[in-house]
Amino acid sequence: MDSVDYLGWVALALTPGLGARMAGKLLREFGSPTAIFEASLTTLEAQRLPAAVAQALHSKQPLSDAARELASVQASGCRLLTWDEPEYPARLREIYDPPPLLYVLGNAELLSRHIVAIVGARRPTPYGNQIAERLGRDLAQRGLAVASGLARGIDACAHKGALSATGGLTIGVLGCGIDVIYPKENKKIFAEIQERGVIVSEFPMGTFPAPQNFPIRNRMIAGMSLGVVVVEGAQYSGSLITARLAMEFGREVFAVPGNVTQPMSFGPNLLIKQGAKLVAGWEDVIEELPTPVRAELLPVEEKSQEERTALVTGEFSASERVLYGLLGTDEAKPIDDLVELSGLSSSEVLATLFDLEMKGVVRQLPGKQFLKVLL
Repeated sequence: MDSVDYLGWVALALTPGLGARMAGKLLREFGSPTAIFEASLTTLEAQRLPAAVAQALHSKQPLSDAARELASVQASGCRLLTWDEPEYPARLREIYDPPPLLYVLGNAELLSRHIVAIVGARRPTPYGNQIAERLGRDLAQRGLAVASGLARGIDACAHKGALSATGGLTIGVLGCGIDVIYPKENKKIFAEIQERGVIVSEFPMGTFPAPQNFPIRNRMIAGMSLGVVVVEGAQYSGSLITARLAMEFGREVFAVPGNVTQPMSFGPNLLIKQGAKLVAGWEDVIEELPTPVRAELLPVEEKSQEERTALVTGEFSASERVLYGLLGTDEAKPIDDLVELSGLSSSEVLATLFDLEMKGVVRQLPGKQFLKVLL
């Protein structure tokens, strides 16, 4: 990476109070970061900038800060990407306030792929987790890149699902500096995405994940995507903000319906009432994509739900069939209930559940509760 090429771009990103929208306006007016920093104070003030921003640009102090930032970027192994470069996401460039500069870890070429976002609650239900993971896997299996915010909950499950697909691609969009892993429990997913996908942020190195950063991050997720799928989200959730931004940008909005008695179902159910496409599976997403995009997707031989279940359960033992039949996909059952309902001893139940977990058809939740994995 040539620091001469990026110094001015980084300096704009580091200028206090400037922001993506104002920086974009200046770049369109002056043509380059260099021209902005060479402009007179009077010329800058004529752009109706806040006085402190005009003074900061005229002082050229951000250029000094940028030199240190570039050293950190090079040491971290990430690269920079300006909106003038071909790898910059074309759809993101179309929105009214695209970030002029992106920090990128991983394969930047994936940002030019067909992208669908999956977003939702940070504290989802088990049902929401499973649906997000299955949708992430199924969409990635067909060649779409799955974008999300690398947050806990639905975001993490969507990324996991995409990574579980053969050749699955996923994009993590951060609301903090690209060298900041947040939340800490996503460290492993972060590393996997960096290796097999791409992580992107518009925030300078070391930026703390402050609450005000996430709506800014959400407009990036919506902007780079063909559409946004909301799996779960409460009344005032960030996923609803992402969906509204997607509508503003002319993107498709999808929602997975949920139990009307669950607070986490409020967001997607509301979006469906407002005209979002109801999603029960990957087919509902893909059929709304533009015809040229659908033509490029990978064909995958599909088995029905019944066929998949029969394939998995065909070699079950008697006790495995009993316990698998007692479990559901949307509500976990405690082990005491399974012992009582199955007629098996507690040791038989524990051993059988362990075997089912090893086969990937049952998942254990905290408190020794179990549910089926969606196949």
